[in-house]
Amino acid sequence: MIDEFGLSSAPLDRLATIVRAADTAQLNLVPQAAGFLAASLGLSRMFREDLEQLDAGLLLYDAFYRWCRDATEETHNWPSSQKPA
Repeated sequence: MIDEFGLSSAPLDRLATIVRAADTAQLNLVPQAAGFLAASLGLSRMFREDLEQLDAGLLLYDAFYRWCRDATEETHNWPSSQKPA
């Protein structure tokens, strides 16, 4: 679809690889594929209605796109401002 509609960009290409890997059970292509597949399967168990599942799934796609666009370098190992208890 990306090629068909001429939407290619680095973030979309990265997202397409994640989705393709999850969709084709080639989870070794990119590290994010397993998490994307797990979230997708979880949504399918949470929502029986297709449109409800689609609404929730679009949020997942948007979140992964935003990560692809501007958060791939961010980690959760930054120094905490809280002192240990």
